[in-house]
Amino acid sequence: MGVYRAEYIWIDGTQPTQKLRSKTKIVPKGDKPPIWGFDGSSTQQATGDRSDCVLQPVSTCPDPIRGGDDLLVLCEVMLVSGQPHPSNMRRSNADMAGRFASFDTWFGIEQEYTLFRGMRPLGFPDSGFPAPQGGYYCGVGADEVFGREVVEAHLDACLKAELRISGINAEVMPGQWEFQVGPLNAPQIGDQLWLARWLLYRVGEPFGISATLYPKPVRGDWNGAGAHTNFSTNEMRRDYDACIAAAEALATRHDLHIANYGFGIEERLTGLHETCSYKEYRYGVSDRGASVRIPWQVAKDKQGYIEDRRPNANHREAIIGHETAGRPCREATERETKKGRGLGPLRSVREAAVAAERETVLTSWRAAVRARRLYGNR
Repeated sequence: MGVYRAEYIWIDGTQPTQKLRSKTKIVPKGDKPPIWGFDGSSTQQATGDRSDCVLQPVSTCPDPIRGGDDLLVLCEVMLVSGQPHPSNMRRSNADMAGRFASFDTWFGIEQEYTLFRGMRPLGFPDSGFPAPQGGYYCGVGADEVFGREVVEAHLDACLKAELRISGINAEVMPGQWEFQVGPLNAPQIGDQLWLARWLLYRVGEPFGISATLYPKPVRGDWNGAGAHTNFSTNEMRRDYDACIAAAEALATRHDLHIANYGFGIEERLTGLHETCSYKEYRYGVSDRGASVRIPWQVAKDKQGYIEDRRPNANHREAIIGHETAGRPCREATERETKKGRGLGPLRSVREAAVAAERETVLTSWRAAVRARRLYGNR
């Protein structure tokens, strides 16, 4: 009987920014990847005396590294009781997506990252700094672009894995790049983003090059790394007023968003380098210095989407889904209720939206409390 290799991938409990882990299981051909387990005491998800954690497969794709019938298997981390682990945010994100299914929310995430060889970004000399920013963004030539061989190998791997990669480009700082995932619904957007991140790290290994999602890898007059999140509902895709309403709705939870959009966000959102300060919120058409940008084409067509420019490159996609979708969807149900359209069905949707938003506020707190109870303050 033949077999295939399944690379089980999961998100660990490292704080303040979770990391990816993976290991290989040999599975008989014809069988689906089964539930598996791992030592949570080595991933900051358990203590040694209660070390077992459970891997629940939730998404698979072809393994472009090994080829053949081999698979990449993205997993949720579960407790042995069958409940989601405190570090598992995907489950609540999937529940929220179900509550808001009638809105058909689309996400597109622009994942920026910085390539390093050793302790320095690609394109940075052993001492000092390269030429100032200006020619690197979407540049061409060995004097302005660094690491393209890794980037192209990563793109090939993502396409072979059948991930919905929308594009790639060199970014403003030397050694800094971006790939785009989507548009996709939640939780698929997060699943594919994590798989693409894993492939980025894995593809870099033979080159001796690592990638970091840290939001400000080089201090000074250099751009940081973000994960601009494009978002729309079915109403926004046909009505410009809904786009404006969504941008205004996000303002009401700005402090909560900043607290959850990735560690080190205050280093990146300074008001310089195409950012708005984390201390304020504003939106504008074609404004890359705003918290939320409305693309010019959207303003012209009077329909489309908005771009939340605040999330860090090291954000958790589940939080992005909660925060970016939750408030606008709730606001939309309130507008519909006030108009008197479909009050009965909308009442239940509105109640679900309120519950989802309340759950969002408590998610980080609950996870921290449960984590301390399970494995202390590491």
